[in-house]
Order: sequence, then C-alpha cells, then structure tokens
Amino acid sequence: MKNTKIISGFPAIGKSYLTQNTELVVLDSDSSNFSWIREGERHPDFPNNYIQHIQQNIGKADYILVSSHDIVRKALQENQIEYVLIYPSKNLKNEYLERYRNRGSDEKFISFIDSNWDAFIDDIENESFPRLLKLESGEFLEDVLMS
Repeated sequence: MKNTKIISGFPAIGKSYLTQNTELVVLDSDSSNFSWIREGERHPDFPNNYIQHIQQNIGKADYILVSSHDIVRKALQENQIEYVLIYPSKNLKNEYLERYRNRGSDEKFISFIDSNWDAFIDDIENESFPRLLKLESGEFLEDVLMS
C-alpha cells in the first residue's frame, strides 16, 4: 500500500503536466467530473461523491491531485483528510493569467480568476487545516514535489 499524499492545487500549477510526466502513480482528480451531472446541472452529492472517490484511492497512488475550490477544502477538513494546499504567490496574478491563456483556458474562466484573484489567495492564506505551500515566479508543482 502506498503512502498517498493529497495535493490541493490552484489552477495552472502543473497538475496535469505532473500526471503525464512522472514515473510516480499520480491521480489527477478533476472535481468537474464529480460536481456536474451535465452542463448547467450540479450533482446533488457533490462534494461528498468527490471525497468518497479520494478516500477510495488513498493507498493506491503516490499523489492524488484535487481541486482547490473552497467547498472541496472544507470537505477535506470535515473528513480529516490531511492535504497540502499549493498555490501561487499573490503577486503572480499576471503570470498565472498568461498560463491560463497558454494552456487554452476560455476567456470566461480567465476573467473569473482575474476578478477574484485577491479574494482566492487571501482565502487560501487564511486556511489553518492544510499545510500551505506557496509557489514563486516560474515554479510549478513538479519543482516543489521533486526537490
């Protein structure tokens, strides 16, 4: 059985890249696969179905990469699932907006992050349950996990 680590990662820290470029067993658990029944219709069991998925995979992967949405973080805490929350330094807004453009995110998403950047980072930095790990300019998830 593996000693699975749960990583809650802010968008564009390199979760998908790590999953595709490592020998480790990494499960990239996109919350959108659990939060929607179909476009515009939320799944009534979210986030409980997502937490159940995470719990079922503990011991099977080296890392489980999960959403950094506040509802997911709250559910992780309520279920006493230890995790590391990895997020960018607040002064990296422009760098991250460029990352979203480079990876092909739609403008609606980019605008949403742009409008809520400070609030999202402030909310994360006020967290007390997870271990927080802040990325600096040019850093990605792979850099901090493999160092």
